[in-house]
Amino acid sequence: MSDFVYLDNAATTFPKPPEVIRFMCDFYSTRGVNPGRTGFDLALEAEDTLLEARQALTDFFGGTDRNRLVFSLNVTDALNLLIGSVLAPGDHAITTCLEHNSVLRPMYQHMAHGVEVDFVTFDEYGFIDPAAIEAKIRPNTKLVVMNHGSNVIGTIQPVAAVGEICRRHGVLFAVDAAQTAGLIDIDVAEMKIDVLCFTGHKSLFGPTGTGGMYMAEHVDLMPCRSGGTGVKSALKTQPRDYPWRFEFGTLNTMGIAGLLAGQRWIASRGGVSALFAEEMVHATRLYQALREIDNVTLYCADMARNHLPVFVFNIDGLPADQTGQLLDVEHDIITRTGLHCAPQVHEGIGTAEIDGTVRFSVGAFTTESDVDRAIAAVADIAGYARTRAEKKTAVMA
Repeated sequence: MSDFVYLDNAATTFPKPPEVIRFMCDFYSTRGVNPGRTGFDLALEAEDTLLEARQALTDFFGGTDRNRLVFSLNVTDALNLLIGSVLAPGDHAITTCLEHNSVLRPMYQHMAHGVEVDFVTFDEYGFIDPAAIEAKIRPNTKLVVMNHGSNVIGTIQPVAAVGEICRRHGVLFAVDAAQTAGLIDIDVAEMKIDVLCFTGHKSLFGPTGTGGMYMAEHVDLMPCRSGGTGVKSALKTQPRDYPWRFEFGTLNTMGIAGLLAGQRWIASRGGVSALFAEEMVHATRLYQALREIDNVTLYCADMARNHLPVFVFNIDGLPADQTGQLLDVEHDIITRTGLHCAPQVHEGIGTAEIDGTVRFSVGAFTTESDVDRAIAAVADIAGYARTRAEKKTAVMA
């Protein structure tokens, strides 16, 4: 492996734990068949792995019924399925300006077909006021959906307070936990989350192409999709039983095995809180050091206030993509630049017109040495930008 520093964990965690990779390979080589479609031993063993993964994730999220844990391709797939199964023309929905395109684009699509949507803005520190969401609720409000943690500015939102408001008003509350599942403790009952959507390839340490949602027992929705389930095949409609009500076709069994292995690995490292604490140490040191570098601008970042190990910045005089290219080519540091699939966030922090920012996102395998190299690299590039600006000023004079 090349000697690079990986600071793009908000996109996908890398590397995956060796235990996850070994378990997936063992699963696929010994029992990687269609689970539960028939009665032979390998199918039953594959089904047992899926049931174990359902139970592990249900417990992980504070759920009560493992059959309510349904698997999908990723969080975007889960959110599309959920939104499409809830909203119809004439309905009203509420979301926020912190959302990823996994929420924004389905909302825009439904707006074009007669659904009204309100977008609640965030404050100067990057947080949503729950009262602002409550103020938008109408008699025809069917859904409130928001992310738990921003993939751009890293702020962790007060979802429990919003959940309390939605429960009081009888409005379905869905949470996009793409950035927080596996990093922040989530209890769907305590937080009054009706539907929790998650992805597997970030802080759950599973592979890409995995995710799903947990639906509380009182939630009763009919899906906007249908297809094969391997059970009740004579029915002309999708079975009403969970999990088959919201699962269609052959599942990514190898990926789900990886999710189960990821759960075990998280537990072996002391659990969510221990991993989060380790990552925040590195992220905070990196953030504090960048604050001291001349002509580096950080956005909405206060690592002491309900924050993920994620933040964005720019170097004055350089477009974000150029900074990212210099980090990669000159310093072997991998990061993410641009609008991060969340254009309304960049509109809110004033970076949309300059094509976004550079994002650093620390992960479980980030080291002190990685942080040192990132600090030195930003300082070097900032120095280059200052020198270039000074030369340009001198020529103009």
